[in-house]
Amino acid sequence: MAVISVIFERSLMITIFVFTMMLLVDWLNVMSEGALVSAIKGSTWRQYITASFLGATPGCLGAFANVSLYIHGSLSFGAIVGGMIATSGDEAFVMLTLFPGKALGLFALLFLLGTASAWLVDKLVPILKITPCNECGLHRPHNGLELKRLSLSLIWRNLTLITPLRLIFLTLQALFLLGILGGAMGPEVWNWERVTLSLFLSILILIGIVVPEHYLKEHIWRHIIRRHIWRLFLWTFSALLLLEIGFKHWNLEEFVRTNMVWVLLISAVVGIVPGSGPHLVFVMMFAKGIVPFSVLLTSSFIQDGDGMLPLLSYTVRDWLLIKAFNFILGLGAGIALYAMGS
Repeated sequence: MAVISVIFERSLMITIFVFTMMLLVDWLNVMSEGALVSAIKGSTWRQYITASFLGATPGCLGAFANVSLYIHGSLSFGAIVGGMIATSGDEAFVMLTLFPGKALGLFALLFLLGTASAWLVDKLVPILKITPCNECGLHRPHNGLELKRLSLSLIWRNLTLITPLRLIFLTLQALFLLGILGGAMGPEVWNWERVTLSLFLSILILIGIVVPEHYLKEHIWRHIIRRHIWRLFLWTFSALLLLEIGFKHWNLEEFVRTNMVWVLLISAVVGIVPGSGPHLVFVMMFAKGIVPFSVLLTSSFIQDGDGMLPLLSYTVRDWLLIKAFNFILGLGAGIALYAMGS
C-alpha cells in the first residue's frame, strides 16, 4: 500500500502541474483572439514554419488550430503533416514536468523535422496524386474579448455571487497551493518544481477570480477537466504502476534493453492510436532511463494526442494518409537516431 500511495501522490503532482500549464496556455490562446491562428496564413514556407511551431506548443490547441485551417483550405497537405509531426499532445506537459531541458530539446527537434517533412510531403503530393480535403464549415477560434472586459465590478460580482463551480475551483487551487507552500505536497525542498508550481497555482487563483462564468464552464470544466485531466491522471497512474510492477516482479529493464528494436517498433505502432494516454508509457520509461531518446522521438513524432480527432470526424481518408506519412517518416527518423547510438 505504501508503493500505491507514493505512485498516487506522484501522479497527482504531475496532473496538477499539467493542469496549471494547460489552463495557462488555453487562457493565453483565448486572450490572443486567435492571433496565432491568423499568423499561419501566407506563403508556403510560412505555412510550414508556423504549422510546425503551433504543433510544437504543448497541448492540443496548436494542433486544433492546424486542423481548422487545413479543412478551411488555408494549409497545404504537407503543412498539416508537418504540424502533426511536431505535435506531442498532452504528453508534452508531462515531459516538461519530468525532464524540462530534454523536453524543450525534443520540441525544437520536432519543429525542425516537422518543417522539413512538410516541404518533402508537398513535393510528393503531385507524384502520389493526393488531393487535400475540400473546405468545410468548422467553427472559428473562440473570441477573447470576454476575457479582456476586466473590471472591479466583475471581480466583485464573481466573489460576492460566487457559483459552486468557481468556489470548488478556487478552494482546490488554494488547498494545493497551501500544500505546496507548507511542504505537505510535492518536493520537500525548495527547488524549481516547487517554486514554479507555487507561482502557477497563484496565477490560476487570480484567473479563477477574474474570468467570466462562461470561460469557467466551457474552457476549464468542460474542456480541460472533463476531456483531459481525469484521463491524464489515470494514464499517468497506470504507467507508473506498470513500471513499478515490471521492476519488482519482472526484469523489465533487462527485457527492454535486450529487445530495444522491438520496443522502438512498438512505440511507432502505439503512436498511430489517436488520443493521449498510451504514449505516456514511453515518456515514463525515458524519464527512468530505460529507453533511449530515439524511442521517445519515435513515439512523439508519430503520435499527436487529441490533435487529429477533429479531422478524423471529418475525413477518415486524410487522417489515414497523414498518419501513414507520420508513421513512415517517424519510424525512419527513430531507426536512424537509434543506429547513431541515441
